[in-house]
Amino acid sequence: MCLFVGLLLFGPRIVDVLWWLVDPVRWNATFDTVLWPILGIVFLPLTTLVYVLVAPGGIHGFDAVWLALAFLIDLSGYAGSRRYGRRGRRVTA
Repeated sequence: MCLFVGLLLFGPRIVDVLWWLVDPVRWNATFDTVLWPILGIVFLPLTTLVYVLVAPGGIHGFDAVWLALAFLIDLSGYAGSRRYGRRGRRVTA
């Protein structure tokens, strides 16, 4: 279980970093500075991954749907961790 949770938490971040190391030209075409990809990897890893996938050619049509879906998945991770306490019990206000 712990391994599964670790893969869910760090999987997109690992893919982001490896892709950045393997194909820096694509990342440079997507982002002007180093700050945005680092912030994206830390706070919104799946959104950053999808953005690097679709942004160099321009965001057209269905690309915006993929970006919105990735953003919602990233946000759901934050909302889920906020809703439940440290031991998995629901926190009441």
